[in-house]
Amino acid sequence: PKRRLQKMVCEKVLGKLSTFNVNGKTVDYVDIDWDDAFKKIHRKITAQGRDIGIRMDDSVLTHGLTEGDVLYADDQLIIAVHTPPCEMIRLTIAPDHRNQIAKACYEIGNRHAPLFAGENDLTFLTPYNEPMLHMLSHIHGVSPQKAVLTPDFEKRISSGGHGHHH
Repeated sequence: PKRRLQKMVCEKVLGKLSTFNVNGKTVDYVDIDWDDAFKKIHRKITAQGRDIGIRMDDSVLTHGLTEGDVLYADDQLIIAVHTPPCEMIRLTIAPDHRNQIAKACYEIGNRHAPLFAGENDLTFLTPYNEPMLHMLSHIHGVSPQKAVLTPDFEKRISSGGHGHHH
């Protein structure tokens, strides 16, 4: 009979890939989309075809699984998280319209969408959808553009969409 690969269950983040010695080891990646990053339970197939289960504690609800998080490590194999790029809206606020930052951020928060700081204090990122792009394009002094990029969770301003109730 053919030997079945044992399914791995990963239950915690062991650290960042950048801090691990990868010499002579296989590094395999598991794609976790940004909007799944805060879920506690996943069943995934890694880039190299390994079947893994991910079962995290409540800390994932705050921090999320982010690019380079190591979920498994032994002397031969390391499995790390890869956050694939996705469609986002990059908002650029005109320098002479700084007063519109609050309005734009309020409107995004009011729709329970996550908000990320951009590359400077006049840019912000939020997940793309057509109604959001349309609404933001009507705020004077705000230029929204669709872009494909990977959100940086270190720059997250809000935790929109996660456990918020009225």
